[in-house]
Amino acid sequence: MKSRMFILALALAAVQSFGAVYYVATDGDDSAAGTKDKPFASLNKANTVVHAGDTVWVRGGIYDLRDTVFFARYKMTAAIVLTASGESDNNRIHYLAYPGERPIFDGANLPVAAGTDHSDGTPEGAMYTSPIVISAKYLHLKGFEVRNTPMKHNSNSGVFLYASKHIFLENMDSHHNAGPGFFANDGAPDGGGHIFLNCDAHDNYDPLGWQGDGENADGFGAHYQKPGEGDTTKFIGCRAWWNSDDGFDFINQEFPVVLENCYAMGNGYSDYGLGNPKNGNGHGIKMGESTLGGGRHTIKFCAAWKNKATGFYANYTGVGSKWLNNTSYMNKDREFAMASTLFDSEGNRIAEVAPLTGDNAHVLKNNIAFPNKNSQVGECWEYIPSQNIDRYVECPAGENNTWNLKLDLTVDDFESLDDPSMTVTGKDLSTIAGILGPRNADGSLPDVGFLKLKKGSRAIDKGEDLGFPFAGDAPDLGAFEYGMSSSRHSGLDPESSGSVVGSSSSSRHSGLDPESSSSAESAASIAMPRNGYLPGLHATRGAALVFDLQGRHIRTIKVPGTYIVRYGSEIRKVQVNP
Repeated sequence: MKSRMFILALALAAVQSFGAVYYVATDGDDSAAGTKDKPFASLNKANTVVHAGDTVWVRGGIYDLRDTVFFARYKMTAAIVLTASGESDNNRIHYLAYPGERPIFDGANLPVAAGTDHSDGTPEGAMYTSPIVISAKYLHLKGFEVRNTPMKHNSNSGVFLYASKHIFLENMDSHHNAGPGFFANDGAPDGGGHIFLNCDAHDNYDPLGWQGDGENADGFGAHYQKPGEGDTTKFIGCRAWWNSDDGFDFINQEFPVVLENCYAMGNGYSDYGLGNPKNGNGHGIKMGESTLGGGRHTIKFCAAWKNKATGFYANYTGVGSKWLNNTSYMNKDREFAMASTLFDSEGNRIAEVAPLTGDNAHVLKNNIAFPNKNSQVGECWEYIPSQNIDRYVECPAGENNTWNLKLDLTVDDFESLDDPSMTVTGKDLSTIAGILGPRNADGSLPDVGFLKLKKGSRAIDKGEDLGFPFAGDAPDLGAFEYGMSSSRHSGLDPESSGSVVGSSSSSRHSGLDPESSSSAESAASIAMPRNGYLPGLHATRGAALVFDLQGRHIRTIKVPGTYIVRYGSEIRKVQVNP
């Protein structure tokens, strides 16, 4: 077997502009110089001095948030407001956890807004308070933990994005907040285009919300983006569990969102699964409701289990989404619920419930429902009051799903259906080894047997070829392809210029000591790849794809052999089979 060496030096990224390097630490001083020896005390101070290309290294420890500033643009208060912007995907501002350390932003002592129903435009009359608010373009935040945001009347998000563009959040953990873990509000022109890579949102619960007990504490939310504005937001390798409302919720999002390799478990409950908030919806992955026809989302290679309501939910949308290679297991109500309705061109509802047909229909392919317990799939309820129509009608059921194939899977079709998330309550699942436990060192998802197909499973080779990498004669059903790593699905054309197989974390490029190289090299080592994917050498069927430090496809190798790529002192090896 031949062996080849491709040396992709840091010089590949030399066309970027690199700026200053600053430091923030718990024992810092905002009147200091911001150096490693004399760090700032806050990200607010760093925000006042950074420019495109700059890097802010944030030292580990607990940042006890006790003060707020008034964010006039959204009429809210916040502990940290980031408004300085980068210039492009290749020239961002980076706020990064110092290698080997974990900055924790704790809002337990945060003075929150009184939470009136309508803001009067003053700090005293603010409706919301968040630990971190981002209203900028081209930022990269990595490795932060945000927790314990309180509330009085309105639900407060742990991390709030407002009218921002191309924000890259990586390896972030937002939990135990009285509101959503992450909330992207892109209700301004030219917004969106965010990437959430390997982020977790869990144990968020808003018991005092004016809309009800547990009504608004989703794990992840993306909302209010209008048709034709901005770019697609992507969630890759993200997990949401024990959130009192939904795991992922995209109501009022009229621009497509992509979910890939994401997990949703136990949403609709609180207190590590011991509480059952009466107003929490409890859907795992909720896509809708689109009233103007722009919210045609893509959900692929995701898994949802043990949620209080459904695993995958269309939420009475007016336009169908693409549900591809997902696994839904033992959700309390339904595995897939494609309940939809009709709206006119101005967004007015013209039916209570109606199936979506033609180009507007939901696309369901290669999914596993275990058990096959679904609604508004195959047979739909249609109710149009103005025409006095109330009946059951046929509606699209998709292709090559367990329900089409009449596959009533059993425990014998899976490598394992045993995981702490299925049996443990009253404990923090993020600390227990399992599918929701500690991530790999590079931030990627744990590689466990839960929900994976085992040899001989009736779901193997039963899918349709949708252009994703697969092993065997045909794709398998569900989120986990037998014989392949659980995070090896990107769904992009292997020959396209922006493609890459895999969605593991770029954190593997940030392990350099910030002091061991120039600021330019440090910045280059963690620079945001295009489309949120990684530089490197990646294997797919019969080929290896080579990407530079910005994720740009520079070569496709189809000759069988062992290939090696070097980034600085790091070496990776990949095998290309015939």
